[in-house]
Amino acid sequence: MESRVSKSQFKAKALEIFRQVEASGSSVIITDHGRPTIEVRPYHQQNHNPLDILKGSVSDYIDPLEPVGRDDWAVLK
Repeated sequence: MESRVSKSQFKAKALEIFRQVEASGSSVIITDHGRPTIEVRPYHQQNHNPLDILKGSVSDYIDPLEPVGRDDWAVLK
């Protein structure tokens, strides 16, 4: 669960807030005049291949080595 603190409270208790976030794993929202401006949250290292996002995104794979001509580009028509 996230909690909220003002900028002035954050300035006075930053290390304490950092330790709280690290220990609990929950985020803290820093506010400025009641408006959320910054989120402090624990860092989670991602150990996956960034190219995994592209899996299954190729819709047509007929002949990838065939030359592409000027007439093949819809934007040039």
